[in-house]
Amino acid sequence: MREALPLLLAFGLAAGPATAAELAPGRAAELERLVLQDCGSCHGLTLKGGLGSDLRPESLAGKPVETLTAIVLDGVPGTPMPPWRPLLSEEEARWIANYLLNGGVR
Repeated sequence: MREALPLLLAFGLAAGPATAAELAPGRAAELERLVLQDCGSCHGLTLKGGLGSDLRPESLAGKPVETLTAIVLDGVPGTPMPPWRPLLSEEEARWIANYLLNGGVR
């Protein structure tokens, strides 16, 4: 994943902060379950890392939300990280990025 960050930054994706108001009612709870179950299948059920990298806030500190949003949407070529773009909107991916950055994981 580390190798893909400069490439993803080069895309210059502009994204603002996510808020719950951008999501349909109940979607935040669905996305939280997705993070814990689907992301957790590779990143560990506590997101401390496994096949995928550590997704806890202290490990993601300093990473731009735009970069994490792009990784969620497009995956990381050459790694097992799949693209979620077919299943998630950009707003939903940004919500997940903010959720991870802000310690939404308990």
